[in-house]
Amino acid sequence: MELAYIPSPSRGVLYLGPIPLRGYAFCIIIGVFVAVWLGNKRWLARGGRVGTVADIAVWAVPFGLVGGRLYHVITDYELYFTEGRDWVDAFKVWEGGLGIWGAISLGAVGAWIGCRRRGIPLPAYADAIAPGIALAQAIGRWGNWFNQELYGKPTDLPWALHITSSADGRVPGYYHPTFLYESLWCIGVALLVIWADRRFTLGHGRAFALYVAAYCVGRAWIEYMRVDDAHHILGLRLNDWTALIVFLLAVTYIVVSAKKRPGREEVVEPGADVSDGEGEPEGESKAETKTGAKTGAKDETAADEETSEAARSEDAVEDEDEAKGKDGAEAESAGKKS
Repeated sequence: MELAYIPSPSRGVLYLGPIPLRGYAFCIIIGVFVAVWLGNKRWLARGGRVGTVADIAVWAVPFGLVGGRLYHVITDYELYFTEGRDWVDAFKVWEGGLGIWGAISLGAVGAWIGCRRRGIPLPAYADAIAPGIALAQAIGRWGNWFNQELYGKPTDLPWALHITSSADGRVPGYYHPTFLYESLWCIGVALLVIWADRRFTLGHGRAFALYVAAYCVGRAWIEYMRVDDAHHILGLRLNDWTALIVFLLAVTYIVVSAKKRPGREEVVEPGADVSDGEGEPEGESKAETKTGAKTGAKDETAADEETSEAARSEDAVEDEDEAKGKDGAEAESAGKKS
């Protein structure tokens, strides 16, 4: 008896006249906006300028999309370049198929170009954007739900995903919703990075490395549950090996970086004025400025009062001397008359 399950959408695309509105594309776009929004808030709190994160994202996002698609096409080339397949489908990104490993790798190249053009250290930018990337992944995974893809093994759990499509070799039934598992894991990764960044004041790319390491841990066990076709090496799926290698590299970077460059960057954007931001530094500087202005005004007023008092005292002395002089002259004149 079917008590509960997660239903799949009847279709992943709606048409506004001749214009297709695809759920997968919407999830990617919303994820990008969330990443830029959160990254901007974190960048301002670090002392950066408004708009810098979005400007660099103009470079990072297109590079990331190309990198994600390249990784997918290369690792699943048989879907596009074998007999009976159409190689043109390799360019149809809207139908799904973005590898996060390629997206992050080539997206980092785009971010490096954008940072270099503005004279910004890439590690500082990566630290600011890291939780946002995790949230973007969490949102983007729902695109797999719209496409009824990347699900796990069969299950009778109450949160099983009901697959109804039989296209591309799918077998209708109830499966582990691995897209949901990864989405929830990515939200946890974002919260972990935000907490650790505040608790340990991470800098020089260590917040980003923590995001990478934490994501790899979750991706490894989620990947093990998936049933879609994948290349295997020594009994493990290719993405499991990738997650293991990237995890080790990320942890190594955290350890080495903490020893060589402890602490956090004091300046993340040369020439940035703290008043450009919206975080606590701005409030503090404004408060200090107002306090200083009030103190200066009080000091100047006190000085003016002292000067005026001194001037009045000098005038009083002069008046007194003049009066004494007049009295003396009158007395002398009276003496002569007498």
